[in-house]
Amino acid sequence: MTAETFATSRFRTVVFDLDGTLADTAPDLTAALNHALTALGRPPIPPADVRHMVGHGVRALLQKGLAATGEVTEALIDQGFPVFLEYYEAHVADHSHAFEGVEATLDALVADGVTIAICTNKLEALTHRFLKAIGWENRFAVVIGGDTLPVRKPDPAPLFAAIARSGGALPAAFIGDSITDTDTAKAAGIPCVALSFGFHDRPPEQLGADRLIDHWNQLIPALASL
Repeated sequence: MTAETFATSRFRTVVFDLDGTLADTAPDLTAALNHALTALGRPPIPPADVRHMVGHGVRALLQKGLAATGEVTEALIDQGFPVFLEYYEAHVADHSHAFEGVEATLDALVADGVTIAICTNKLEALTHRFLKAIGWENRFAVVIGGDTLPVRKPDPAPLFAAIARSGGALPAAFIGDSITDTDTAKAAGIPCVALSFGFHDRPPEQLGADRLIDHWNQLIPALASL
């Protein structure tokens, strides 16, 4: 699939969420979460359930995992946090993969002169580790992680930082898969396209995105229609 396949995007900067948007990272996140839960004496959580827990960072994922299996305390989260990180750092891309159509769409955007960046609640070091593992370390102009700034999504500051640090070219759009992403875009006053197949905790029609797409090959026409 080439750039000529797509409609031209009017946006000059397009920022992407990572987990559940650019890549299906649920298998490795599930493995890391269940490794931490096992260390805490908890039963594992089915992969399908974990997909609805992702999007707010590691501590929030641990909190949800603990809540699904019993008592939740800050002490338990603190105890599980390094266990999760050590395992996930070693297995960040064992089974994760880009969604079908992602690479062709990113190539088409770049061929159209669009600057692409990432704004995720994944820790910045883990994000870079994952991008390197799948051969994407030089693909994005900027990476803003969940700990890059003192605040994280849905605060709009990380999205503004991703745009500014990648050159600040406007108009800009944000692509995500969860209510965290759509709330971030709304707070920033930036158009948002959501994926119907990502990691969301509600029906995708309820995310409030400006456009909802079912496949990555629909992204650039959706952007062009905004």
